[in-house]
Amino acid sequence: MMDNLFNRPRLRRKDVPVYLANKHGIDIAVSTLNKLASIGGGPTMQYSGRIPLYHRDDLDAWAEARLTKPVSSTSERGL
Repeated sequence: MMDNLFNRPRLRRKDVPVYLANKHGIDIAVSTLNKLASIGGGPTMQYSGRIPLYHRDDLDAWAEARLTKPVSSTSERGL
């Protein structure tokens, strides 16, 4: 199944958590994606009819934006 996900240019919302976990190590629930789609702050999406689709490039950009720069100490985190 993962090979199929990486070959498709756009993913359905139910497939996004598997993609993000395997490619970026980010765990996110479908319910969280649903909420972010309503209130904002999630990855950009397009619609095919009523079905939201997420382009892999947009998911990758969103995942990278959520991650901090590499740090070697908790004091470098810079909240």
